[in-house]
Amino acid sequence: MKTMLESRAGDCVEAMARQVAATFGRLEVRDDPAWEAGFASSLRESQSKEELLALLARFRDGESVFDVLMRRVLMRAVCKRVGNALQVGPGVVMKHPETLEFGDCVFIGAQTMIQGRFDGTCRIGNHVWIGPQAYFDARALVLEDYVGWGPGVKVLGSVHTGTPVSDPIITTGLEIKPVVVGFGADIGMNAAILPGVRIGANSIVGAGAVVTCDVPDYAIVAGVPARFIRDRRESICGRLDSLENT
Repeated sequence: MKTMLESRAGDCVEAMARQVAATFGRLEVRDDPAWEAGFASSLRESQSKEELLALLARFRDGESVFDVLMRRVLMRAVCKRVGNALQVGPGVVMKHPETLEFGDCVFIGAQTMIQGRFDGTCRIGNHVWIGPQAYFDARALVLEDYVGWGPGVKVLGSVHTGTPVSDPIITTGLEIKPVVVGFGADIGMNAAILPGVRIGANSIVGAGAVVTCDVPDYAIVAGVPARFIRDRRESICGRLDSLENT
């Protein structure tokens, strides 16, 4: 039996739980001021890639309004494409930003690492939220619109072949396998996605899961390795049926 203290503690936690409206996912996209695009274009034309990256490093860790503004302008100058209303937290590091594409209303959390490749492709869609301390092996990566990427989530898009077995693994060839995260998918905190995986649209990957194979649309997966738990649509239908039968 629960003690009185445990019962009161449970009641307190339940009373504290609440639901609030989504904010980031429902933000209305507004065009950035025209002068920002002009400033970025001017910097791109007048500065070398190395100089632009050095400028970005100067503003990388600051949290003032000016630092945030300059990160957005310089991202537009160095990346392949940047949409409107980009938000970049402090400490974000990018390799080969010239291969990176960002849609409208993208949020990149603090201390995120995006590792591109000189001949790679990375496309991040509209209204994508990336939590802090995320890691992207972004050599062949697509995040479609409205993806939620939890804090500390990592994706690996390449793996050493390991052959011949007599050689150290890190000296063997590197196989790059595309990773795609579908529309509206939500990836839980500290999950890991392995090379060649496709995460289906509107699916959920549980916190800490290790995803080794494709995830169907609307699926919920969790565990190490990640396993199918249920289809989100079936749970909704089940609830509707139970309501109709009452």
